[in-house]
Amino acid sequence: MIGVGIVGYGYWGPNLARAVSESGVARVEMIADMSPDALARAAQRHPAAKLTTDIAELIRAPGVDAVMIATPVHTHFPIARDALRASKHVLVEKPMTDDVAQAIQLVEEAAKRRKVLMVDHTFVYTPAVRAISEMIGAGELGEVYYYDSTRVNLGLFQRDVNVIWDLAVHDFAIVDHLLDQRPVMISASAARFLTGSPENMAQLTVHYDGGAMAHLNVNWLAPVKIRQTLIGGSRKMVVYDDMQTSEKVKVYDRGAMCSADPYEKLVSYRLGDMHAPALRAKEALLTEVEEFVRCIETGATPLTDGLSGLRIVEMLAAASRSVELRGHPVDLTSLKVAS
Repeated sequence: MIGVGIVGYGYWGPNLARAVSESGVARVEMIADMSPDALARAAQRHPAAKLTTDIAELIRAPGVDAVMIATPVHTHFPIARDALRASKHVLVEKPMTDDVAQAIQLVEEAAKRRKVLMVDHTFVYTPAVRAISEMIGAGELGEVYYYDSTRVNLGLFQRDVNVIWDLAVHDFAIVDHLLDQRPVMISASAARFLTGSPENMAQLTVHYDGGAMAHLNVNWLAPVKIRQTLIGGSRKMVVYDDMQTSEKVKVYDRGAMCSADPYEKLVSYRLGDMHAPALRAKEALLTEVEEFVRCIETGATPLTDGLSGLRIVEMLAAASRSVELRGHPVDLTSLKVAS
């Protein structure tokens, strides 16, 4: 059974550790955190795991086959790099790094060591996103026109990243998985309304090489929590509401079509039925852990591998540059290195 070392037992680390314990395909071998209180909590929930305040000790431990990193973004690169150099497989919390050059280094290091490098883009493993992916792959939606997302709430404010790196990263990863298209241009505007905090609200527009467009609204200062996405296709349209306990995905047989006669220029509308597909009840994080272990054991490529993580970091960096330029579009074709 794969022995896993968890680095960071603050906000997300306990969820990773729980999922590993419940997976039945891996065990929590060791947990590292600088906080004695965090380690005390870890000892209660995972009494069989070794505990340490020394990350290097965890990376060196012979019983640790894979390292899961749940620490602040700016620490991802050195921890992941050291783990890969120690011939450990790595799963790192999103985003993979806060710098494109560092992300490239991790991808190259993993390839050189022939180790699995996977990014914790959990939404890709949700039953809802997987169901939508199957629909798009089967051509049920037809040509995808747009992806329109509202991802807002009151907090949690991050100290080391802004709202784009914290919330828009989810939609970047989802669209990267859903569409067989690549982004060519990003425009982003953002603002901060609390002194000393990073940007806490942003609007982003992404143009894709296949003609699709994505529009994202992310905000830490909203009075309610909303997680709603609209996906429009030439045949059908989807409403994905992650806050719903049931019927998270609704498929509408609706659309618009222009007359083939260039002189008439008439638009006709199709108003068909709606159906909500049955979704698997399995937790996304558990599916993700199982995927990580499967790839370690078989050499398969994860859905959210290092290259996909690199593409997301490239998009985040381009969005940040656009914010600096006050919304001026940034051409990704001149910046992208991931394929």
